[in-house]
Amino acid sequence: MSETEQQQEWTPIHGAPYRSVPYRPQRMPEAESLAHAAELRTRMDERRTVRQFATDPVPAQVVRDAIACAATAPSGAHQQPWTFVLVQDPEIRRRIREAAEHEEQISYDGRLGEEWLAALRPLGTDEVKPHLTDAPALIVVFQQRYWLGEDGTKHKHYYVDESVGIAVGMLLSALHLSGLAALIHTPSPMRFLSQVLGRPENEKAFAVIPVGYPAADCEVPDLVRKSLDQVLVEV
Repeated sequence: MSETEQQQEWTPIHGAPYRSVPYRPQRMPEAESLAHAAELRTRMDERRTVRQFATDPVPAQVVRDAIACAATAPSGAHQQPWTFVLVQDPEIRRRIREAAEHEEQISYDGRLGEEWLAALRPLGTDEVKPHLTDAPALIVVFQQRYWLGEDGTKHKHYYVDESVGIAVGMLLSALHLSGLAALIHTPSPMRFLSQVLGRPENEKAFAVIPVGYPAADCEVPDLVRKSLDQVLVEV
């Protein structure tokens, strides 16, 4: 590791004095800002959740860059309480699918409850999860409930759910804008992910995100998003 990299390496700032640095980004001209915003709105409206993936490989660096974008997300006390595990090994993906389908079978057999099952039926989902092995990559996101100091003491992270949720949203956006499709998969419970991937006890699985290209015969539900005036209140 170079001297520059050592200087830039993040360490916990728990109890450290606050330090500010200048922030002077160049202001974007209004016309350019409007054009960028309109293009982004159009491109993001094209994003869909995909469950049918091609098995073609994807450029690993594209996925790494998307994860790096996600890791720029704001977080409580700047503690960045996330870990992204990129899984490309076919055998590990097979083990994850096997364990996930076991839990999903129990859930669809009644653990979810009828109200939840009724909400899922129009989407056509079930306990069979081929996307976990068809997609060439899985990103398993873990939330860090606490971190350990050098002396082994536990230090709580703050706003963990909110911080990791924002990071995952940014990850989905980065993947879509880079030409890849993704799916948020949340088998419940998810303890098996820590076991399969050998994660430490301070980490709790948050989501499994298959990543790849849509299959040639991919279909998605014909859904309609709420309009802007249904989600925006201006005061």
